[in-house]
Amino acid sequence: MAGRRKYGDLCGIARALDVVGERWALLMVRELLFGPKRFAVLHRGLAGMSPNVLSQRLRDLEEAGVVRHRELGPPVSARVYELTPRGRDLEPVLLALARWGAHGPLDPSCTAELSVDAMMLALKTTFDDAAAPNMRTRLALRLEDTVFAAEIESRRLRITRTDTPPDTDATLTTAVATFRSLVFSGRPLTDALESGDVQLEGDQALAERFLACFPSP
Repeated sequence: MAGRRKYGDLCGIARALDVVGERWALLMVRELLFGPKRFAVLHRGLAGMSPNVLSQRLRDLEEAGVVRHRELGPPVSARVYELTPRGRDLEPVLLALARWGAHGPLDPSCTAELSVDAMMLALKTTFDDAAAPNMRTRLALRLEDTVFAAEIESRRLRITRTDTPPDTDATLTTAVATFRSLVFSGRPLTDALESGDVQLEGDQALAERFLACFPSP
């Protein structure tokens, strides 16, 4: 990270910002929280970021030990980027920052939709464990071209990105905007099913209970 300006302050906050304080850096971490991504997929989740800036930020974060890359062998033969253990340590920081930011006003000029990973992070930041007593369920969420396994057990929510979701109680397939309307805008699942905006396989009642576990900030 030679040439980058630093705060020159011994405070831990300043030293952290020396590493992840550049524009886009924390959003890149957000996009990798649920698992590794290829460059093109990572770029897709960062609307407005140029490929050149993404390449530079990846180099910076690799040098800082936050991100690493690895090569996938045949039949994929592709490079993916993932968080290091140090990078994963940023998850509670991002969750706290997201909760803080969610209580601020929305920018009316912003027309961009949430990325799929940002939507999953929103679930983690708004999950109400009191709404899920004795609840044990596993759902597959197919948003755009990405699949997540979401599991609630012992009043805890776990979400992972997966290519092959395990056995689930229900599978929801929809777009991010529709899913956001179900979770945060109170749109009934039956309405989305009747309109064809959502495809559901499995237990509808359990899917509805799952969607009710995330109160809007």
